[in-house]
Amino acid sequence: MRKRTSGAVGESALELGVDLLATYRLTTLIKDDKITEDLRGMVFSRYGEPGDEHSHKLSYLMACPWCLSIYFAAIAVLARRTAPRAWKPLSRVLALSAMTGLLAEQRG
Repeated sequence: MRKRTSGAVGESALELGVDLLATYRLTTLIKDDKITEDLRGMVFSRYGEPGDEHSHKLSYLMACPWCLSIYFAAIAVLARRTAPRAWKPLSRVLALSAMTGLLAEQRG
C-alpha cells in the first residue's frame, strides 16, 4: 500500500473541492441557466413538463438537481481518473464559474 504524503492529501482535498464546484456548475447550467433554456424547452415540449401526470423521466431529470448532480459527479470522477490532463483545466473553469456565480448572487 502506498503511503500518502500531506501534500497528496491536500491535493486530493483541492481536487474534491474543484470537482464539487464543477458538478454544481454543470447541474445549474442544465437546470437553471438561460443559455440552456431552449434545450429544456425542447425536452419539456416533447416529453411533458416535469411533474405532469404523463411526463417522461427525462423531463423530471432536467428539473431535478439531485438527479442531475449524480450523473455529473460520476462524469467528474471518471474524467479525473481517465482523462486528468483534459479534466483538470475544464474542472477549474467550471469551478471558477460556479464560485463567481455564487459570489455574484450574494452581492445581489
